[in-house]
Parts: sequence; C-alpha cells; structure tokens
Amino acid sequence: MTTTVKTTPIAGQKPGTSGLRKKTPVFMARHYLENFVQSVFDVVGCAGKTFVLGGDGRYFNDRAAQVILRMAAANGAARVIVGQGAFLSTPAASHLIRLNKTDGGIIMSASHNPGGPTEDFGVKFNMPNGGPAPEAVTEAIYRRTTEITEYHMVEAQDLDLARIGRHDLAGMVVDVVDPVADYAALMETLFDFPAIRSMFAGGFRMRMDSMCAITGPYAVEILENRLGAAQGTVVNAAPLPDFGGMHPDPNPTWAKALMDEMFGQDAPDFGAASDGDGDRNMVVGRGIYVSPSDSLAVLAANAHLAPGYKAGLKGIARSMPTSAAADRVAAALGIGAYETPTGWKFFGNLLDAGRATLCGEESFGTGSDHVREKDGLWAILLWLNILAVRKQSVAQILQEHWAKFGRNYYSRHDFEAIPTDKADAMMAALREKLASLPGTALEGLVVEAADDFAYTDPVDGSVSLKQGVRVLFAGGSRAVFRLSGTGTEGATLRLYLERYVPGPDGLAEDPQAALAPIIRAAHAIAGIETHTGRTAPDVVT
Repeated sequence: MTTTVKTTPIAGQKPGTSGLRKKTPVFMARHYLENFVQSVFDVVGCAGKTFVLGGDGRYFNDRAAQVILRMAAANGAARVIVGQGAFLSTPAASHLIRLNKTDGGIIMSASHNPGGPTEDFGVKFNMPNGGPAPEAVTEAIYRRTTEITEYHMVEAQDLDLARIGRHDLAGMVVDVVDPVADYAALMETLFDFPAIRSMFAGGFRMRMDSMCAITGPYAVEILENRLGAAQGTVVNAAPLPDFGGMHPDPNPTWAKALMDEMFGQDAPDFGAASDGDGDRNMVVGRGIYVSPSDSLAVLAANAHLAPGYKAGLKGIARSMPTSAAADRVAAALGIGAYETPTGWKFFGNLLDAGRATLCGEESFGTGSDHVREKDGLWAILLWLNILAVRKQSVAQILQEHWAKFGRNYYSRHDFEAIPTDKADAMMAALREKLASLPGTALEGLVVEAADDFAYTDPVDGSVSLKQGVRVLFAGGSRAVFRLSGTGTEGATLRLYLERYVPGPDGLAEDPQAALAPIIRAAHAIAGIETHTGRTAPDVVT
C-alpha cells in the first residue's frame, strides 16, 4: 500500500559540492531524509525509471536504504540496483550507473567525514553519466525542499538486502548485486594485472589501509585475491558503521599509523589508504610522501604504461586549488590542461566531451574517464602498474619527475570548525582588498595578481563565480583561500600554498620550510588570526 505523508519544508537542505551532508541525528529526525529524497524524485522524475542505490556503510546507511527503496517504489520507479547490504563505493556506484545505463543513482555517504550515531551522514544524486548532479540540478532540488508539502512511501517489510538476487517491492524490481564484482572486472580491463602479479610474486610488499571503510572488500578482492599480494596486505578491511572510531580521511594526519609504518624500519615498498566512500587516495613510498598534486602529475606522465591508457591522454583537468604540476605535464604532452572549481561535477562535462582523460583534486581525489567520480583504488592500481613496468621505487620516480618538470612545493592548511560568521567576514574583507594587492611586497614576495576565481565551462558555457580567492606571486608561487563545502559544523578555511622551483636543483627541501614565506604572507594578507583567533591549522597535508 502506498501512503502520502503530509510534511512541511525543513530549512537547510541545500546540497553542497557533494550532496547534502548533516549530522546523523539530523537525517534521522522526522521527515528529514524523506523530504530530501522526495525533492530529488520530484526534480529528476521517478516513474518508470531505473536507479542505482548504495552507500559507504556508515551508521544509518542500512535504514536509509530501506526508506529510499520504499519511496522509489511509491514514486513509480521500475527498478533499483542495490549493492549487497546497501554497500557500494562511490566509484563503483558510478560504474554501475554507466554499465547498466540507468537514469542515475542515489549514494549514501559523507565521504571522508567521520561516521557514527553522532557523526555525519550524507545523500547525493548522481546523473545518468555516473557523475554528481550539476549545480542547476542541485539548485532545483534545494528549491523543491523549500516548497515540499508531501512525500510518498510504500508500506512494506524491509527487504533482505544481504541476499543477492531479484526482489519485488510493490511491483518495483530490486536487484541486489555483488558490490565488488563489476568494479573489479573494470579494473582488469584498465591495468596490467599480470605485470602487477609478477611484481608481488617477486617480493614486492605493500600496505593498504582501508580505514574500516568501504574499500576494504574491494581492496582484499583485487589486491590479495586477484593480484596475489600477501594476506594481510589490506588492514582495517572490514567496513564499520563508525569506521572503528577512525576519521576516514586518507591524509598524513588521520592515516598516521600508515605513515609511521612507511617511514619506519623495514617499511613496505608501497603504502596507500582510501577514505569512507572509496573515492579518495593517499600514496606513500618507503620513506617518502606523495602529495596529491604530485600524484596526479606523475600518473599523467606515466599513464601510457597501463593498457587502458596506452593510446595517450586527451587532456588533463585539475581543480583550481590543485598545484600546477599537472599543467607542466600536459604542456610536455601537447594536450589540453583545464583548471576548474573544486567539485568533481565540474570535470563531468570535460570527460563527456572527450576533452580530458585524467582529472585530479588536491584533496586526495584522482580519477579518469572510466567513471565520473574520483576513484581511490583506481589511482592506487595505476601507481602499482607504473611501479611494475618501471621497476623503480616511488622515491626514484618522484626524483626523476621533478628533475624533468621542476617541483611544485605544495601544502594545504585546514582551519576547521571556525564560526561561520567569522569565516564569512574574513573572506569578505579579503575580497574587498583584492584590487589593491597587486604590487604589494611581503616576505620577499611580490603580488603579481589577485582575483576571485570564476569558471566558464568550455562545453556548456555555464558560469561559476566566487570559487576561491587567489593571490599570485611573481615566479609561480601562490596562495589560495577557500571555504570548504564538505563539513557539517561551522566553516573550514582551506589555505592552499604553492611554490615552484625549476629542476633539477633545489628539489629536496622540506615542503613546509620551502613554503614558509608564502605561509607568513598568506596569514598577513587574509588576517587569519585577527578574524578567527587561529594561528595554526588543525590539519596540514
């Protein structure tokens, strides 16, 4: 039986760069999840359509899946493809959407944010191309949440989502599928699995930290079962509703155990970590950390070594805060280089139009045109493919890359949970002084230009304004200021710092030391301490 439930709009249901994210108790409150999901269905249409559904297994994932299924049935959906147990990594969900040519999908995740009864939850809609909904769609969903008066729900018992196979829900087909199989099969088409297997058989050692999150089952199946890595290579492999109390963000701060191992005695040859929903990655060599910006550049320069990319790249796209290292590779390859706002949805048009093949964000996200999301395990496998073919260490590959292209020293400083009014006031004051900054000298640096980054999509002509303040110094250094849209409490100021040093000399300095003058200049320009009271970041990556 289908029921129509009367409701009223709930304030604050505006999706950010990756869907709607709130504290879990907020999502569990009466009507909250239902209002948002009904608004999605009202905007994208539901009758007769097929969708993919899954999530990263965080607390409330299982209950939310049952609600969304009953709402899909009530709104006339023909079919929903669900990962077993309602599990799907975000890149695997994107692949299922594309593989099955569905009308989109709903992904339950707050990505790298902590999970648990008092932590974070999220829901986002992905389009038929497998990518996150563009701004026009998310704005329409938000408008709908401000006027909604009712939602529709089938009254039914919970489906057994642990059982793979076909189920019926009030006439709607629900296909529960192995969440790993199709994704793993795709990876086998892209990478030289025999070469990687041979490398592992030859004694190559790896540590993969899945951070008690969704990539555990994927990593065990691919790395240990299919590629022959030693059992136990994947640690924290079981996805847990609270991620085992971990902060599932793969960076040197939150993946400290991995960093300690990789910089310790008898370290493995290669280390990697992934995040809550599997779309981010961190890569570490024995005794050397690989920044996400450098990782994108190295992968782009060596992608032709993997079978899926042997024909070459069409172009490389990076988010504006990401370092310009990948631009130098694109120039050397004679292909397009694109600078977009932060948010994977901005890469979708470039990928769909065949202008870009590889994309990357400094926030530990890298991917290609195989799906329309960033893909942590994909990036790790491409690194393994490169290591297997070049037969060099991570450190050797980085040193050769810097000698050829120069080094973009780079770091991101996060100032978390700043009161929103103080963060907004700081950014407003910064924007007001942009016109007066060129020609200013600070810490031995001269400001060459300053702007508020705006982006005109080269495919559809859409314009995105106020995407982050850039202060560009003479010689290729810069500081970028941006308020993040992925948190659930207060505002996070992200300060991005970059200094370019041509190769082959001057490449071995500690990044924080190399960036020290830029850090001091950025703090002075923005008045970070004056506005926020903060003198040091909470997280440095």
